[in-house]
Amino acid sequence: MSWFESFVLGLVQGLTEFLPISSSAHLRLTAAFAGWQDPGAAFTAISQIGTEAAVLIYFRKDIARILSAWFRSLTDKEMRSDHDAQVGWLVIVGSLPIGVLGITLKDQIEGPFRDLRLIATTLIVMGIVLGIADRLAARDEAGGKHRAVKERKTLKDLGVRDGLIYGFCQAMALIPGVSRSGATISGGLLMGYTRESAARYSFLLAIPAVLASGAYELKDVGEGHVSWGPTIFATLVAFFVGYAVIAWFMKFITTKSFMPFVIYRVALGILIFILVSAGVLSPHAGESAG
Repeated sequence: MSWFESFVLGLVQGLTEFLPISSSAHLRLTAAFAGWQDPGAAFTAISQIGTEAAVLIYFRKDIARILSAWFRSLTDKEMRSDHDAQVGWLVIVGSLPIGVLGITLKDQIEGPFRDLRLIATTLIVMGIVLGIADRLAARDEAGGKHRAVKERKTLKDLGVRDGLIYGFCQAMALIPGVSRSGATISGGLLMGYTRESAARYSFLLAIPAVLASGAYELKDVGEGHVSWGPTIFATLVAFFVGYAVIAWFMKFITTKSFMPFVIYRVALGILIFILVSAGVLSPHAGESAG
């Protein structure tokens, strides 16, 4: 992998990680469209550490408060009823599905799941799901002529059941094209949470999963065409770009709809199907570097 490739892929990772359009799919597609070798699951997982570092800094006050309450809840029974302590426990509970499935499906993640036809399918299907969830949220917020405005849930309403559902939604993102934020935000909206609450918990829930995945894949760097230097460079680029994107996205969702992302996902999925069907693009373009 050249330094230019690592810069472009780091830029793509930073731009797409927090948007509900799938960063792993865009890394795979960028390499395929450019005629580069697929950077592979290891590069993807490690570069995501950069964007996750942006989450740690952006939400540093929330994270520090949650960690403090969680650690105190280990010895103080009264603290276990504290909201921040409960969020800490629910992040752990919600991380179990992706941890178990990530290890179980490792071979599929690095192989069959990277087929461009599957990516196109997940882009379209999950785009439609996000669109439906967004419309339901907008209907509750706006009310109507014969329908009162419906108050939606916040993180204070989060319980074990919802935490696990969020976790299984996140686990779906093991398939490129699903999108970690897209799946968890869609799940949150369908469960009745506000856009801001769904996005905030989505980002918090991703922290242990992404850091663990990146650490697990460290052993594979240097195998194939992906070396340490370009991987670290891409991770740094992803961090700086990702921080700017997350700040913009959190402001965007407070007043705007997710429909632009829905349209983009569906259009991109259709384009991939057309290019693959026409023989312009191979469904296995580049083959995984491993």
